[in-house]
Amino acid sequence: MADDTSHDHNFKNLIVDYPRQALAFFAPGQAPWPEDDVRVVPVRQEQLKDRLGDAFRALDVPLLVEWADDRQEAVAFVLEEETDPHRFSPHRLAHYCLHLSKLLETSRVVPVVVLLRPGTAPASLALGAKGETFMAFHYMACHLADLPAERWLDSRNLVARVNLPNMRCEPGRRVEVYAHAVRGLLDLEPDPAKRDKYLDFIDIYADLTDNERRRYEQQ
Repeated sequence: MADDTSHDHNFKNLIVDYPRQALAFFAPGQAPWPEDDVRVVPVRQEQLKDRLGDAFRALDVPLLVEWADDRQEAVAFVLEEETDPHRFSPHRLAHYCLHLSKLLETSRVVPVVVLLRPGTAPASLALGAKGETFMAFHYMACHLADLPAERWLDSRNLVARVNLPNMRCEPGRRVEVYAHAVRGLLDLEPDPAKRDKYLDFIDIYADLTDNERRRYEQQ
């Protein structure tokens, strides 16, 4: 895979194009239920500045989920893609969440990190002294490289299907996993333009060799 691939923008596009399926896949347990009547809207990415000369903070994809029947208060989801887990900063994400909480005047904020490559990221952040914690922060993490592709081969969640090449599988099954990703996209997405767009996504992350491509075309 090319080193200059913009994973951040690839995932931003995927999440904004399929917000409910992205939340269901990346944030299970916190995402709205399929039967919930909700509206999911992107929130401005550039956070308000304390002073005009300050550098701005831009979130990967902040989404606001609003329930139509007002049974629940709105929930803000902060989704961030991190290619290398070792480079992830919980301090940065905590800053983002605090600013979004202030901007939207809500404490209902769910931070979600999509970790693309294998590795360990700091799971939480705690500030304190003398045995007392004064600030604690943690987030939901989706470790794509640790998910077994076999579990998601026939998923009806399009975000899961196009991410099959990012999941764990045996080397000998890479062509099979790629085929399930492509089939899922063609089955679940009727729009030809989006099909073309996310065939590119699948191809980028599958990164098939010439031999694997020939096997796919033959089979």
